[in-house]
Amino acid sequence: MEASKLDILAFGAHADDVEIGMGGTIAKFAAKGKIIGICDLTRAEMSSNGTVETRMQEAKEAANILGVRVRETLDIPDRGLFLNDEYIKEIVRVIRRYRPELVFAPYIIDRHPDHGSCARLVEEAVFSTAIRKYDEQAGLDAHRPKAIYFYMVNGFHKPDFVVNVSEFMDKKLDALHAYESQFRKNAAAFDTPLINGYIETVEARERLFGKEAGVVFAEGFLSKKPLLIDNDLLGEEK
Repeated sequence: MEASKLDILAFGAHADDVEIGMGGTIAKFAAKGKIIGICDLTRAEMSSNGTVETRMQEAKEAANILGVRVRETLDIPDRGLFLNDEYIKEIVRVIRRYRPELVFAPYIIDRHPDHGSCARLVEEAVFSTAIRKYDEQAGLDAHRPKAIYFYMVNGFHKPDFVVNVSEFMDKKLDALHAYESQFRKNAAAFDTPLINGYIETVEARERLFGKEAGVVFAEGFLSKKPLLIDNDLLGEEK
């Protein structure tokens, strides 16, 4: 079956990364009718809590909550996201199949090395996917996304822009709570930062970004290129 063309394709190292960083933005644009996909590079098999099977089911539920149309999981080893041509080719093939307008990845500075490694791999893939002769044998046409932007997972950095997610923060929180194996504290859970008020910390971060922008909640993003504003400087909807 031919893949649907996506407006937004967001990559994460593990299922839940994208929801943490930009779940509200996804819910907002999905509600506007945009076609959105998520690609998790690993099966998160090294996670301290839960199983691969549980995580996959939680990811499916979270995607449904946010209105995501497509979710794929690659088989790159967890904690093995090293920069190599085979992994870049796998990501290039995903981008070429779905031909997204925008690509998102974790910000490179993060306490978890996999998130920075994911950023490097995706950035390399976005560049290579526009090169016609790169990975020609896969039989997929070259594609150049309009931009790549970076969301925050564990970090708190000065964003280059924010998205007002005040009306969609509940969707983001519901999506995060779908990952019970990762965020719920119980007697069987291994003690990690994720089960010690992590969701509340994410909510507080988005509240702070919102306060800076004059709204209740906002998600922050970083960009290596300046944003071009044409005729919506006054905040008017196009």
